[in-house]
Amino acid sequence: MPRDIPVGNGILLVTFDSRYQIRDFYFPHPGRENQSEGQPFRFGVWADGLFSWVSGDDWTRELGYLKETLVTHVRLRSDLLGLEIVSNDAVDFHSNVFLRRLRVRDLTDKHREVRIFFHHDFRISESETGDTAYFDPTTNALIHYKRNRYFLITCQTQGRDGFDQWATGNKDFNGAEGTWRDAEDGSLQGNSIAQGSVDSTLGIRVSLDPNGQQTLFYWIIAGKSHHEVRMTNNIVRKKTPDVLLRRTRDYWQAWVNKESMDFGDMPEKMIDSFKRSLLVIRSNLDDNGAIIAANDGDVESFNRDTYSYMWPRDGALTAYALDIAGFSELTRRFYSFAKDLINQAGFFLHKYTPDGTPGSSWHPWIKGGEQQLPIQEDETALILWGLWKHYNEHLDIEFITDFYRPVIVRAANFMVNYRDDETGLPHASWDLWEERRGVHTFTVATVWAGLQAAARFASLFGERDLVEKYIRAADEIKQGLIVHLYRPEIGRFARMMKPQTAKGLPDSQQEYDTTIDASLFGVWYFGVLDADDPMVESTMKAVEEKLWVRTGVGGLARYENDTYHQVSRDIENVPGNPWFICTLWLAQYKIARAKNSEELKRALSLIEWVTAHALDSGVLAEQVNPYTDAPLSVSPLTWSHAQMVTAVMEYLQKLRDINRCESCGQPVLDYERRDPGTTPARIEEFRPKK
Repeated sequence: MPRDIPVGNGILLVTFDSRYQIRDFYFPHPGRENQSEGQPFRFGVWADGLFSWVSGDDWTRELGYLKETLVTHVRLRSDLLGLEIVSNDAVDFHSNVFLRRLRVRDLTDKHREVRIFFHHDFRISESETGDTAYFDPTTNALIHYKRNRYFLITCQTQGRDGFDQWATGNKDFNGAEGTWRDAEDGSLQGNSIAQGSVDSTLGIRVSLDPNGQQTLFYWIIAGKSHHEVRMTNNIVRKKTPDVLLRRTRDYWQAWVNKESMDFGDMPEKMIDSFKRSLLVIRSNLDDNGAIIAANDGDVESFNRDTYSYMWPRDGALTAYALDIAGFSELTRRFYSFAKDLINQAGFFLHKYTPDGTPGSSWHPWIKGGEQQLPIQEDETALILWGLWKHYNEHLDIEFITDFYRPVIVRAANFMVNYRDDETGLPHASWDLWEERRGVHTFTVATVWAGLQAAARFASLFGERDLVEKYIRAADEIKQGLIVHLYRPEIGRFARMMKPQTAKGLPDSQQEYDTTIDASLFGVWYFGVLDADDPMVESTMKAVEEKLWVRTGVGGLARYENDTYHQVSRDIENVPGNPWFICTLWLAQYKIARAKNSEELKRALSLIEWVTAHALDSGVLAEQVNPYTDAPLSVSPLTWSHAQMVTAVMEYLQKLRDINRCESCGQPVLDYERRDPGTTPARIEEFRPKK
């Protein structure tokens, strides 16, 4: 089930499913220690002797956000109970407090007592063993704790602090379902403490006049000690939760609008989607710098693992999006985080946890009796590519100096050496989709780009011997890419040269994977060849023709016969599920080739496709069902939102380039990005002599 409306602050992250249940409660890192393990925190209402959970079918739910914020705006309505509830949720931008404001309105034209129930299914430190839940009279709150993890829960309404009812008890043990069952008669038993596998529920009464409404507040404080959560609770009560919600709303509106931009002819809905993407990306950024791929606990049921890791590739591409959108303070945190992760040999591993330890992996160190590196080399290359993009955008030379030896030179030397002597191409590694091992066109393009970046940095720091070394290797890689991976017999690039035959055999004896793959866009995107090069044109033509999904949904698939979350075997019409990333890659290609406004509109229509197929909240999944448009895999996916930001920024840059004043020749738009290579660190003059 997708996560429609995540809210967070870089330490505490709370996500909701489409039925408005809290499903993930991450603390103290987004992506690390899911304190709910994806189990629902229920929210129910009792009125006139009837009880209903708002996740039930008798409720209608509209899930969204207040404009340009990470504060939700949710409208709930039950004709059965005759109630409408408008809810706003947020994590305070400064303190680790999840806040909720409810405005409960009567629809029955009579005086009523309504009881609101909140249920909590904590599995602290991702285990239900050894937890304690109890009512704390000193704070008038429920508290869940284990070791150094504490969660304080309380309410406020009609001038009253605290709540009217509570219960703690056992769950998922000896037949006990949990205290949420106790709430369904509108009355809780008041058990004050429970230990082991436990949950809790609280209830609060609200009196409503005919057609009247009342406001109540509910909050959960996360901390590492009883003292910490108690002190934070005092602050919430003193400042009032309403003030904290307002300041959080104001903060995010200021944050997302900190860069003044001229959006030209861009539709308003697309501008909203661009800003929503920035905010969703921020919700998946750990304050220590880790950029987490996704935080959707439901995917664990698919492969017993999550996307709650930092992949260097996803991180570098997201950092690039943030850099060009003006959020360099976040990208500096990311690169500082990555700086400590690089292997002494000069490469990055598969993925990392939010605290910087190696993540789980399925890439072996040995296969068929032969040792191999369990890496996706594009991840190492893209960190260098991203660092150059960051420096070229912001020229923060003092920041980049700390990366030159330990990251840039070390990784570049690895990429120079990790190559086949005969072809000049990189040795085999895993592809960006993490499914097959070989010499991949996408990986080759990123390694070329990484070495180009390293050469620019070497020039910046006056090391001409390294400039020549890196450029020579990059030239050999480019030559190898054209000679070996461009296949004249099919008139386009192959996806991969297979590893078992890639070691120095003549080209006629190599075995190729010629599957059409959207990632072939890397050949032009990372600059190996121009977007107008005939080899690129023929490749991208095949990508568009073969991978476009021919249903009412549309969109571009990853590759032919993509079986990941596969919905249809009608490969001719549905080569795979539509991916937001891949559709945006096609848009970026059309942006790069556009020579006039009419051609640029073709790209705009693809970005509009992405906006149209997002969830109502603006959240982008990884992929969607090709027939129903329902989100598939994880949601939100950080990379999808990063690609949206990048595509919009590239569209604006091209719009600026195309639309110039007829009299003075200056751009009509006031948005400007630095063009690659405009710093003194030019490399062309240092190319080795032929």
